[in-house]
Amino acid sequence: MNYKHIGGMEVSQFALGTWHLPPSDKKYPDGVLYVDVEKSRKIFKKAMDLGINFFDTANTYHGTISETHLHPEKSGNAEKILGDYLKDFERESLVIATKVRAEVARFHNGGGLSRKHISWQIRESLSRLNTQYVDLYQIHWEDPYTTSGETMDILNDLVHRGFVHYIGTSNHPPSKTIEMMKVARDHGWENFVTMQESYNLIDRNFELEKAAIARDNSMTLLAYVPLAEGILSGKYSQGNYARIQRKLH
Repeated sequence: MNYKHIGGMEVSQFALGTWHLPPSDKKYPDGVLYVDVEKSRKIFKKAMDLGINFFDTANTYHGTISETHLHPEKSGNAEKILGDYLKDFERESLVIATKVRAEVARFHNGGGLSRKHISWQIRESLSRLNTQYVDLYQIHWEDPYTTSGETMDILNDLVHRGFVHYIGTSNHPPSKTIEMMKVARDHGWENFVTMQESYNLIDRNFELEKAAIARDNSMTLLAYVPLAEGILSGKYSQGNYARIQRKLH
């Protein structure tokens, strides 16, 4: 396993994500599949055996690609499954990343990047992950109703209170990322060290503007869907692809 750096922190070149954990045959009343927890634990073990020390999740992930569904059994389910497994290992040997932004409740302030919402959700994530801190806390996508100053202020506060070690951005417009980083620099606050973006041989939009921002600001790229959700793995090629197309139609 090769290792890279996020700030001064050493991480495995590959992170294990939890957006898509193995599903079970059991379904919720609304048809969403449960996560197969035992298979998930086997995947976590295999990853660690291969030298992976970096795990990425989000406060809204259920674990079977489904998002929060605004249901208490589903929102944060992937965090809980991951936390239940990792609690038996030396915490300082692990790098755990999670995210915040999505609507996780139907009441006011149930989503976003406000001081109120982030302060609430970091506590929820830490509880589910069975940890006193996360190594990397990422803002999942833009919140047009909260100022850059408010968001960067609370993120800076979380770092200095010891709840978060590093902060990162994901799925933000280039101009918004630049604005938020400038606000942090102007105030002497902690700044983004990572940029998590969709990036693969099919989707290369990252290269248009965001790559330069990441390079100029010494940000580590965390590329998600690097195999375009399996398309680049070859499993959809030739006959397999044709059979899938027939099923879809």
